[in-house]
Amino acid sequence: MDTHMKTTLSLVTDEPNLYSQLKLHYEAKHELVWCYMAPAGRPCLTPDLLMEMNSWFERLRKHRGGYASQDIQYHVVASATPGVYNYGGDLELFVHLVRMGDREGLREYAKLCNDALDHNLSRFGREITTIALVQGDALGGACQIAFSHDVVIAERGVRMGMPEILFNLPPGLGALPILASKVGPAMAERMILSGDNYSVEELHDLGLVQVIAEPGEGEMAVYEYIRRNRRCASATRALRRMQGRLHAVTRQALDDMVEIWLDAAFALSEKDLRMVERLNRRQTGSVRKREVAAR
Repeated sequence: MDTHMKTTLSLVTDEPNLYSQLKLHYEAKHELVWCYMAPAGRPCLTPDLLMEMNSWFERLRKHRGGYASQDIQYHVVASATPGVYNYGGDLELFVHLVRMGDREGLREYAKLCNDALDHNLSRFGREITTIALVQGDALGGACQIAFSHDVVIAERGVRMGMPEILFNLPPGLGALPILASKVGPAMAERMILSGDNYSVEELHDLGLVQVIAEPGEGEMAVYEYIRRNRRCASATRALRRMQGRLHAVTRQALDDMVEIWLDAAFALSEKDLRMVERLNRRQTGSVRKREVAAR
């Protein structure tokens, strides 16, 4: 078992019988909630994972019992899968819905994605600093999840990128407005059209990663960030509210992307869809190799 998994297991305790694909842990000392994504099967944004995330985020918004009713200043979204933050969209579901011509089904999936992004971008309607802890590859929609946080802490060596353009599709929904709000429209377009993976160092230079951690030291980097941030927490929260006024990514902006993205999805050729399937198989195989190596 590798160091990351040992650390993860030592940190995480579920709220009993609440979620099967999220692992939650509250630390009163730091006013901190860890939210580890633990999807069944391939570590991607499945409908089940998104529904559980949205359920938890809604509880946070409404202070509805358990950890959600505690004093929380920091909320971290991380991964319980060693070597993978998340592979983004559910490619198997995507191909199935496109081949079936099920536009409404894909629209519902897009809504689940937008719900999660909107909850996070609005900080659940609370005075919370949101943190993405990226300790493994983050691709496609997972980059949108990560970049929707106030702070991204990423370990050296992970890959982050949006490969969708390689199969003739723009990245879904939140990519353009979120990136444009952080790096400007021109750089956002360049990143999307390149289809490239970016190093943590490159993303740090762009301002998309705020803290670089050494491999296996991501959790400690979170604690160190909190320790440093407490000295100016009030000023930081005020600054973020100001930035929100200048560069807000609204729910309307997210929803405006949906029909355009759906048109592009249902215009894909069979060749494009086979490329999506190959990417899905490659990612699935990579996860299985990691699982075997961890035994």
